[in-house]
Amino acid sequence: MDRTPARDTLDPIERAGVDELRALQLNRLQWSVRHAYDNVPHYRPAFEAVGAHPDDVRDLSDLARLPFTTKADLRDNYPFGMFAVPREQVSRVHASSGTTGRPTVVGYTAEDIATWSGLMARSIRAGGGRPGDIIHVAYGYGLFTGGLGAHYGAEALGATVVPVSGGMTQRQVTLIRDFRPDVIMVTPSYMLVIADEMERQGIDPRESSLKVGIFGAEPWTQQMREELERRVGIDAVDIYGLSELMGPGVAMECVETKDGLHLWEDHFYPEIVDPITDEVLPDGQVGELVITSLTKQAMPIMRYRTRDLTRLLPGTARPMRRIEKITGRSDDLMIVRGVNLFPAQIEELVLATPALTPHFQCVLTRPERMDELVVRVERQVDAPADQAEVAGAQLRSQIKERIGVSVRVEVVDPDTIERSVGKMRRIVDSR
Repeated sequence: MDRTPARDTLDPIERAGVDELRALQLNRLQWSVRHAYDNVPHYRPAFEAVGAHPDDVRDLSDLARLPFTTKADLRDNYPFGMFAVPREQVSRVHASSGTTGRPTVVGYTAEDIATWSGLMARSIRAGGGRPGDIIHVAYGYGLFTGGLGAHYGAEALGATVVPVSGGMTQRQVTLIRDFRPDVIMVTPSYMLVIADEMERQGIDPRESSLKVGIFGAEPWTQQMREELERRVGIDAVDIYGLSELMGPGVAMECVETKDGLHLWEDHFYPEIVDPITDEVLPDGQVGELVITSLTKQAMPIMRYRTRDLTRLLPGTARPMRRIEKITGRSDDLMIVRGVNLFPAQIEELVLATPALTPHFQCVLTRPERMDELVVRVERQVDAPADQAEVAGAQLRSQIKERIGVSVRVEVVDPDTIERSVGKMRRIVDSR
């Protein structure tokens, strides 16, 4: 089945010219800034602290005069302090796990939910989903935005939804075998777990009914895409979002190009800033992604610091700008003996090393005065111990040569490293 969308299936804004899009953005930005300033107690003093006022926003470039919003701001206003409408008008709340402190809480009006569902339908269609498809949703449901965001979007598209949620991997495989879904929506690391379970049951993942995998909620590399497509026989595409902004569906990779994620600029305005100086960088330069909501009613967000590192690129399959595939976060940065590195750099080298699997963790320790990094990675089931030892030495050498830091590589038996049904924990800080 051809998964390239016909032009007449696209939303009109997906075909709009740049001038039309920028005019819409400015109109919506001015509304959103005023809405936040007038109705969210946090924003008036935040604006005053930097000498800004909603009337200052006469051009899109004036956004740079406004204050940033951080995760700490959301936590400081827990639970409902960032809402711009009375709580009685909030139809739903989602929240982060709160594992590192207070959770961040997000509210939605009924119209916000409709907007989110429409953007998710647009995203699934861009990724290769079609009306009438069966879509297997293995993102977690509940306070996490992934499951319900995917669910409502798939229904809005006109698909049949299988709301499996995460976990119970044997059941995941059974339902994929019996229900024969066309699309799976799940984290890439858990898709590997599902593929492992298929093989344990004697099922070739490439022979399943799946045609498209829409993967998000954690950074993943081009090498991981190639691994998933090779093992499962699907088109693997990336979806991006944050619960603080809406949930999944802020940006989506188009199946016909797979060249980065088109950010839905009619609802979100992106900037790239230097994470150290806060300077706004021109398109094409790598920095931290900052996003401002343009249409959210319950909880407008001004210049939210995502901590995701990427760059803005021109549109291709759609006229809206793309963000380059995100493979790291500023808060995932590991500094080992003066060298900066990210888990995605390790993943790229692991996937290029025969006899090793994509299941790995970076364990940071400090046995004496200096930090040390141990890369724990599983060997392939059919790789004998001597071959695994050679692969570990090869990986250690490649990390030293390509990244410039000495690490210890520990090759372990299959199924040794913890599995996750959600976001994979790549960094274990034991310092």
